[in-house]
Amino acid sequence: MRIPFELAETIAVVVDEGTLDAAARRLHVTPSAVSQRIKTLEELLGRVVLVRSKPARATEAGAAVVRLARQAALLEHDTLTELGADPDGDLRTSVPLAVNADSLATWFLPPLARLGQKHPVVFELRRDDQDFTAGLLESGAVMGAVTSRSAPVAGCRVSALGAMRYEAVATPEFTARWFSGGVDAAALAVAPLVDFDRRDDLQTQWLAARGAASVQPPRHYVPASNDFATAVHLGFGWALLPVFQSEASLASGALVRLGDPPVDVPLYWQQWNLRSPLLDAIAEEIVTEGRRVLA
Repeated sequence: MRIPFELAETIAVVVDEGTLDAAARRLHVTPSAVSQRIKTLEELLGRVVLVRSKPARATEAGAAVVRLARQAALLEHDTLTELGADPDGDLRTSVPLAVNADSLATWFLPPLARLGQKHPVVFELRRDDQDFTAGLLESGAVMGAVTSRSAPVAGCRVSALGAMRYEAVATPEFTARWFSGGVDAAALAVAPLVDFDRRDDLQTQWLAARGAASVQPPRHYVPASNDFATAVHLGFGWALLPVFQSEASLASGALVRLGDPPVDVPLYWQQWNLRSPLLDAIAEEIVTEGRRVLA
């Protein structure tokens, strides 16, 4: 049995676009043609490949086909480039990558900018917590990911990047109001803090390290890295910020440290274990940059 590339490409586009209508517009066919291709693929495999929800999502079998489609498109791009089929540089391939918000806001974009100057590529970035980006690799949604997972995802290879260091900080005014008697468990129980979202456990880790694991302080939720840092600067609460975002404010006195310990989050680059000149170039830039700037 062989899977026609047209059918594999179609399900990948549906997953990317979220609906059959949007996929049809991108593929320049009718929605009924997209539906018929999905039906043909499911009959060929004897399995359901697409959950027709909003947005549409791949089943486990569908995710395997999506991964095949992305790998085939990448290899096709490498081959055409090697053959010189794109003398004007118009042959651009889309590379989906996953990255955590703090890396995206601090060090991750410069290496991609350099890549864009050297290779005909566009990037589709998927943002998620570093503890969850590996799941996007497993599903075939992305080709590479910055993740906290050191064990390689099946079919992937992994390279250590370094550690993102976080320190607990607050404004001097906030500190004077809430921690005038010291940063102890009693004060931490009532002082508001800022979390990225309900999956963010960095502040909880720091509380535990300070012997205040059982406290339940008021929490703000600000799910964007730069806005999160802004909320801390505005005195919403205390939080752990990457040293990239806090060092200048600490030097100027706009923020103060609440005390040790810092929290180091080891980061890794994982990508498909597929020998591709383009994917290898992406890995080289990202790993080099990560090892240069991270602790």
